[in-house]
Amino acid sequence: MEKTNGREAIALPTVETGIENPGLELTEEGVNPEETRRNEERGQSLGDGVGPSTHQSSKFCSAYAAYFLAACILDFQRALALFILTCLVLLVLVHRFLKRFFGKNLTRCLKPFKNSCLKLWMKWVLAGVSLVGLILWLALDTAQRPEQLISFAGICMFILILFACSKHHSAVSWRTVLWGLGLQFVFGILVIRTDPGYNAFQWLGDQIQIFLNYTVAGSSFVFGDMLIENVFAFQALPIILFFGCVMSILYYLGLVQWVVQKIAWFLQITMGTTATETLAVAGNIFVGMTEAPLLIRPYLADLTLSEIHAVMTGGFATISGTVFGAYVSFGIDASSLISASVMAAPSALALSKLVYPEVEESKFKNKEGVKLPRGKEKNVLEAASNGATDAVGLATNVAANLIAFLAVLAFINATLSWLGELVDIQGLTFQVICSYILRPVVFMMGVEWADCPTVAEIVGIKFFTNEFVAYQQLSEYKNKRLSGVEEWIGGEKQWISVRAEIITTFSLCGFANLSSIGITLGGLTSIVPHRKSDLSKVVVSALFTGACVSLISACVAGILYVPRGAETDCVSFLNTSFTNRTYETYVCCRGLFQSTSLNGTNPPSFSGPWQDKEFSAIALANCCELYTNAVCT
Repeated sequence: MEKTNGREAIALPTVETGIENPGLELTEEGVNPEETRRNEERGQSLGDGVGPSTHQSSKFCSAYAAYFLAACILDFQRALALFILTCLVLLVLVHRFLKRFFGKNLTRCLKPFKNSCLKLWMKWVLAGVSLVGLILWLALDTAQRPEQLISFAGICMFILILFACSKHHSAVSWRTVLWGLGLQFVFGILVIRTDPGYNAFQWLGDQIQIFLNYTVAGSSFVFGDMLIENVFAFQALPIILFFGCVMSILYYLGLVQWVVQKIAWFLQITMGTTATETLAVAGNIFVGMTEAPLLIRPYLADLTLSEIHAVMTGGFATISGTVFGAYVSFGIDASSLISASVMAAPSALALSKLVYPEVEESKFKNKEGVKLPRGKEKNVLEAASNGATDAVGLATNVAANLIAFLAVLAFINATLSWLGELVDIQGLTFQVICSYILRPVVFMMGVEWADCPTVAEIVGIKFFTNEFVAYQQLSEYKNKRLSGVEEWIGGEKQWISVRAEIITTFSLCGFANLSSIGITLGGLTSIVPHRKSDLSKVVVSALFTGACVSLISACVAGILYVPRGAETDCVSFLNTSFTNRTYETYVCCRGLFQSTSLNGTNPPSFSGPWQDKEFSAIALANCCELYTNAVCT
């Protein structure tokens, strides 16, 4: 396993092939046609054994159907997860059936669309409809929330900066760029704005949180309940071991490969990228930046510089599955992390081809299939054991990096504070410097100006230090907000708004920081040492591009984010005997303070929803016990 900066999970098995000419293009199934033909021949030769197997399968399907119906009839809400999983499996089976029996007919029907004139006409129509739709959508949607236009301007700004830094301006494939950004935006609309998509990803995030909580069963037995409740290392690090074990099992079963191939196939046919770079970028949604290149290991030696740049950018722009579990344990919103990582894949390909467009002749445009192998383990138990063992190194790296980086950050802050005091500058820290330098960038992402200094500090920590430390800082601000701490104490902001939290979550979702340069170079150089100079030539550009991918994802979140859920009924809430600080308590008390006016020695008067309410004075007294305000004197 490669040593990492607290990022990568399990070392995936290497992909060894005997292909003399490694030209390839992902098919929808990702299976080599020659191997499929041999499998069919073997299946025909074993026809005598099909009957009993089919009979047993039908019995199993009948039993499962009876169980499925019973579970749904008894309590559909309780069986919702089973219902969704069953629907997904049925969808895959139906897709395979339709492709097997109707695939050739569908191909013949699509032959007229291969006409060059018709294809060009359809491209212009699609481009025109998309442009008009975007303009109309922005005009109508931003009429109620004008601040969304700032986020849209931020996307335009980052694209112009990247185009200005392009290696070959005239060679940019705008089809790839526009399709990538369009897919990112459409996926963002589905996940953030539409109710079905939002609810689906919220449900998925909740299920993942429930799934990760099973780690407590193992960690409490080993460490005891007191440690896992009070010590960070015993809360977050065991999740990495558990998730590493699960990822290894899924890789052994071939589920990870299947999902990666489907995503890569879709991105390739829409964006026109080569199979190798697309497969590596799609793999980065699930695995780390030194593991994803192993999926295309036999082909790395022949990649063009543009393809190498895309592979690196994908690694910098996404996070691996195991560290995802650790971030969720911090309290970071799981659905936002999932959305950000998936949205980053098409955007990484698009922006990589904007900064480093293809000017060489790639060897991987031939129509030859590629199949990812399963793990080399003999059974599921071995896969689980290897995954947990390999994840020990990652957990150790995470702990070591957190200790080292937080200690170094404290030392840097102490040094800067000392230097500042020598010239009468008080409170000079690394975070303060970042808050000034990155404040315009954060503002263009759509963050309110009052929250910009805090968000800029976190983004600076992510880029110059480590994303683990940045997410840990973000979780502290979120916990303060949820605990009902006052927003301002002594002129210092204690937490940021929910909108700023979502935007910040998207902007941090990636491995684009300075320390990742060494990790990426070390991992790829060990695979193709003779291309060290080519790797060194593009790594800095890929790092900058990967950072912009995360920032553009944050801009998309800023455009699409709208408050969800019904607001708290403060009148009813304050009519109860509340004694603890919560975010709802703070919001309602702040509204009550703003609606209260003092009239000398007379009792305070109330306006708005608290006017003529008998309990308003009691609610004001309760709020004054928790928070400080001028009306409480």
